Amino acid sequence: MPIVVGIIVRRMKEKIWGDSGHLDLVVGETVVVESDHGQEIGLVTEREKMIEKTKESVGKVLRKMTREDELREAENEKKNCQAFKIVQQKIEDHELAMKLTCVQYTFDRSKLFVYYTAETRVDFRELIKDLGHILKTRIQMVQIGVRDEAKMIGGIGTCGRKLCCKDFLKEFSSVTIDMAKEQDLSLNTAKLSGLCGRLMCCIAFENDCYRQAKKKLPKIGSKVHTPLGHGTVVAHNCVKETVSVEMADKHVKVFPAEQVSHTLLDKIGL
Repeated sequence: MPIVVGIIVRRMKEKIWGDSGHLDLVVGETVVVESDHGQEIGLVTEREKMIEKTKESVGKVLRKMTREDELREAENEKKNCQAFKIVQQKIEDHELAMKLTCVQYTFDRSKLFVYYTAETRVDFRELIKDLGHILKTRIQMVQIGVRDEAKMIGGIGTCGRKLCCKDFLKEFSSVTIDMAKEQDLSLNTAKLSGLCGRLMCCIAFENDCYRQAKKKLPKIGSKVHTPLGHGTVVAHNCVKETVSVEMADKHVKVFPAEQVSHTLLDKIGL
């Protein structure tokens, strides 16, 4: 059983296992790892551990990143920019219905990853031939979704902060319109959508909290007793834990949840 560390590589932050060998590695260190795609720069995200045989390939950590490696990686970034322009031009020349997101060389430049989005299947065989001839390296086309595109490019959300997917999210979870309803949010999809055009990931963050909080509050339409008399619940605020009650005189009053209790008639369902 090899001793491995968890490593993320490439713009897509794909996780691989790397045999650490004799190296003493800690989380947060940058390393050069030999993977199925060649030599790559990776970030250690999981501490050393022993694993059983796995279907996943296990890379080999060659060394901790050195000053020379940093200089080469900086040079690779410049070459990435040059390659991006070439790939973009060739996509236009071949009139392909695809949107180029970014390109990235492996550390040893033995392969160029081309990330793109497309609504339909794209026949890029001729494109690969052209790029391989011009760039003198292997080309791997990688189709990604719009959420992955936003994660790779980054940006500023409507909250004014860096996109969650770019900043700290490791994987995407399912986000539904029912979650927005649970939180009493406006169902205007334009306001609920992120830069990727999909429902914002943050809608899912507090959904469980809202669900649990609502269990403690009387349902809308239920009859309740308040310090000012009986009334009907017309709204509630899960964050403030308050209940809006329509009183007998048709005026709406707001009460802390602990001051509101079900009437006897409501408890027996009348």
